[in-house]
Amino acid sequence: MEALLAGIIASLTGCGVYLVLRAYTFPVVLGLTLLSYAVNLFLFATGRLTVGQPAVISAEAAGYADPLPQALVLTAIVIAFGMTAFVIMLAVKAQAELGNDHVDGRPEAAASSRRDAMGDAMGDAMGDGQADPGEEHP
Repeated sequence: MEALLAGIIASLTGCGVYLVLRAYTFPVVLGLTLLSYAVNLFLFATGRLTVGQPAVISAEAAGYADPLPQALVLTAIVIAFGMTAFVIMLAVKAQAELGNDHVDGRPEAAASSRRDAMGDAMGDAMGDGQADPGEEHP
């Protein structure tokens, strides 16, 4: 059971990191959500949850469940909800102002044309020996 839980946490973390590194805002929001789920499961796993035990110590109970992991996960759920709402509103505002949902605010076509122009400028600066078609040679 521990291996299954560790695999689930690892897959949630891996998928979350992959989505956070995407260039568009919606996958970033999904990635942050998956990372928060992974953290919640990790907190539950490290808390050694017990089934059928009371959370409050009583004289007749044979044992008790540690309430700290449950409190931490409840707090993490509230924080993750607030963070997700903030990031979604930030993405909607960026979409409205910039007209696209690219993370750095520029569309992919403009970014690739800028990279192409940068590569051409670097080639000219390095003296690649290729002349521009409109350039005069002495």
